[in-house]
Order: sequence, then structure tokens, then C-alpha cells
Amino acid sequence: MSLLEPQVFETASGEETIELGRRIAAALPNRAVILLIGNLGAGKTTLAKGIVSGLCGADPEDVTSPTFTLIHEYGTHEYGAATATGPRVYHIDLYRLDRPEQVATLGLDEIFDRDAVVLIEWGERFPQLLPRQRIEIRLTALNDDRREIEVLDCN
Repeated sequence: MSLLEPQVFETASGEETIELGRRIAAALPNRAVILLIGNLGAGKTTLAKGIVSGLCGADPEDVTSPTFTLIHEYGTHEYGAATATGPRVYHIDLYRLDRPEQVATLGLDEIFDRDAVVLIEWGERFPQLLPRQRIEIRLTALNDDRREIEVLDCN
């Protein structure tokens, strides 16, 4: 899969969405910012489970929404070194933040400068704080189980 060309996928279950996330992970560079865009329940965290699993080997059940903690970090040992199985991954959720000043306190610029894959849910609410070079993944719930997932490389 090349992320340079826009692509649209359809999944019929959470398991298929996780598997698509693994396939996307295999095509990602070790350093990328990815916006996961979609309404509540569109499958952003489910897709993130697959991407994190594909990059770091994490069990999808261990990947949860960072809605309350705002940032989860995967692919590190307790001392902060990247694991041998893949890059460091930051999963960020900006849903509970209302103002750019709140987002600025998270230190995203510092995270963007690291050799890491950064997944951001609800980042489209703060475009002025995000790098122009990024990948956007738009998720649309078609019904209870089916999702349309569009991958756009904005680099």
C-alpha cells in the first residue's frame, strides 16, 4: 500500500478496522503525524488499535482511548528507549480541550520533533497547531459495523 495516492477502504467489523490499521502501519515511515478524523463512534480508536499493534506489536486490547489522559505512549521501555519491534507511538485525543492555549500546554511541538508516529484524534479542531506535513485518515460510520476509511497523504 502506498500512502501517496488517496485511497478509500470499507471495513465491515471492528476486527477488519483493526486489521486495516495494521496494513496502514506497515506503510508508514518511522516518523509521521496522522490525524484520525471522524464523528464520535466513527472508529478512530479502533483504527488506532490496529496502527499501534502493527507498529509496536502491542495487543489491540491494551490500546485505549486517551480521552481523559490526553496522551498515551506506546513502544517504549520503562526508561523511555524505543522498543526493538518498532517506533515510538503517541496516541493523542484532543476531544476534551476547547482552546488552542490548552492544547499548547501538551508540548505537541516537542512530540512532533521526535522520531515517532503521532496519532491525533480531534486534531482537526486545532489546525493552526499541527504540522502541514501529515496524513489524514477520515472515518465515516456507514452503519453499526461498517466504516468507510479514507487515507490522504497531505505531504
